[in-house]
Amino acid sequence: MPTTKTAEKNMSANANPPAMAAKQDAKTATAKPQTFSGVVVSDKMKDTCVVLIARYVKHKKYHKFMNLRTRLQAHDPGNTKKIGDKATIEACRPISRNKAFKVIA
Repeated sequence: MPTTKTAEKNMSANANPPAMAAKQDAKTATAKPQTFSGVVVSDKMKDTCVVLIARYVKHKKYHKFMNLRTRLQAHDPGNTKKIGDKATIEACRPISRNKAFKVIA
């Protein structure tokens, strides 16, 4: 099969395709875990606190702004946070059935 100059250019240009480079970068780069900020609303459990995360979002269809609240349990070794404290939590491996976050600040 005879090769042309354009075919030779394409072959040399595709020696290391961008898809391969992206795969190599994905292996070396680590994803940053999710972080949320909220207020501690419960600290009654051992090494656990419940953090209330409030969001102000616009409804997709009706364009009305709504206050959405999410309560997440977070691992708090030593029970350092008390009710009313601001807390920043970060996603981690599951610690128990309901706990997949840890308190970082």
